[in-house]
Amino acid sequence: MRYELGFGDSPQTIEVEDSRVTDILLPNHVEAAASGEEEVEKALDAPIGSRRLEELAEGRHRVVIITSDITRPMPSRQVIPGVLRRLYQAGVKREEITIVFALGSHRCHREEEKIKLVGEEIYREIRCLDSGESEFVHMGETSHGTPVDIMREVAEADLRICLGNIEFHYFAGFSGGAKAIMPGVSTFEAIQANHRFMVRKEAAAGRLEGNPVREDIEEAAGICRGDFLVNVILDEHKRIVKAVAGDMVKAHREGCRFLEKMYRRPIKERADIVVVSQGGAPKDLNLYQTQKALDNAKYAVKDGGIIILAGSCREGMGQPVFESWMREAKTPRDLVERIQKDFRLGGHKAAAIALILERAEIYLVSEMDPELVTDIFMKPYSTVQQALDDALAKQGPDAKVILMPYGGSTLPMPEQQETER
Repeated sequence: MRYELGFGDSPQTIEVEDSRVTDILLPNHVEAAASGEEEVEKALDAPIGSRRLEELAEGRHRVVIITSDITRPMPSRQVIPGVLRRLYQAGVKREEITIVFALGSHRCHREEEKIKLVGEEIYREIRCLDSGESEFVHMGETSHGTPVDIMREVAEADLRICLGNIEFHYFAGFSGGAKAIMPGVSTFEAIQANHRFMVRKEAAAGRLEGNPVREDIEEAAGICRGDFLVNVILDEHKRIVKAVAGDMVKAHREGCRFLEKMYRRPIKERADIVVVSQGGAPKDLNLYQTQKALDNAKYAVKDGGIIILAGSCREGMGQPVFESWMREAKTPRDLVERIQKDFRLGGHKAAAIALILERAEIYLVSEMDPELVTDIFMKPYSTVQQALDDALAKQGPDAKVILMPYGGSTLPMPEQQETER
C-alpha cells in the first residue's frame, strides 16, 4: 500500500507491505455540529464559565488579543474577525486594540509572516506586535518561585483575550489555555523557571491534574489575569472542528476533553518501526518544533526499535541553546546528565531527544545538513522511503510498523497503560 506523510509544503509517499503495518494512527472520528468560523461564532455565543466577550469589553480601552506565532497551526485569521466584531459592538475602537504574537522563546516574525497570520486587512487596521518587540513588566511570582514577567502591552491591558489551538503537549499536558501568557508573552528567564519542572514524571502528555508545569502556567495566568479564552481544535487538515470560549481554565478543560476523544489512540502493542511526521508545514519548520512528534512516537516504539522522523526542518535546529547542547554532547547520556545538573531552556529538548535515543534509533528525514544530523546522533535521510527500506532491512523479516501521519497531535497509548489510567 501507498501512504502519504506531510513534509514541509511537499508531502512524501511511501510503499510498505500491508502485513507489516499493525496500525495507522489517524484521528478518531468525532461528530461536530459546526466547523470553521461558524463553530467559532457558536463558541463566542455560549462562553463557558464567563460572560460574553462583548459584555466584558464594555468600557475597556486597552485591549490585547494574544495569539500564536508562525510555528503553530492556529488559524488566527479565522478566529480574530469574530473577536473583533464583538469588541467593536462593545464600543472598543480599532486604535485601542493590539494583537500580540506570542513568541515564547521563538524567533521574531518577518512582516510577511505577520500578514500571513492575521490577513492583510487586519494587519493594516490593527496594531500587531511580536511579544519580543517590547520591554517586560514584573507582576509577581508564582508559589513555585517562577517570575511573572510579562510583555508591557499585555501587563498594562485592561482586557486580555487569549487565543490558541489545543494539542497534546509533551510536558504541559496540553497546549492552549494559559500557555498564551506563560510562556507566550513571558521572558526567557520566566519560561526557563517554569519549564524546569518538565523533568518530573507528572509532567507528561495528556496530563493536567497534578502536572507541575501546567499548574505553574495557570497560576502565572492568574497573576497576569487572562480575561477571556478562545481555543480551537483542528482536524488533520488543519480545519477548525471545535471551538471553546470563556474562562481560561474551564473552557480549556472542555476543549481538552474533546481533543482526547479525537486524538488519543490506544494501540495493542508497540512496533519495531514507527514512521512519524509532524504533518507538514508549519509544524516542521525546524527540529525544535518537529521534536514534538518524536516525543509522541516514543510511546509506540519497542525498546531497540527505530523511529523514522519526517520533518522538513528547513530552518535547521530552530533554537541556539538546543543546537549548542546537541552539538557539544559526545553521547546522548551527556545530555541527560547535563539537564539534571543545569536546567536550560532549549537544553530541555536536547535531553528529551537523548532519552529516546537511549531506547531507540532515530532516522531523521529532513532538509538539514546530513553531517549535522549524524553529529547529533541521528541517521540522515532525504526520503522516507529510503529510511523505511533501511529500517526494515535492519529489523528483519518479521518487523512490524506503526504509521503516525500526524504525530504532533496523535498520542499513542499502549493498552496496558490505558488500563492503568
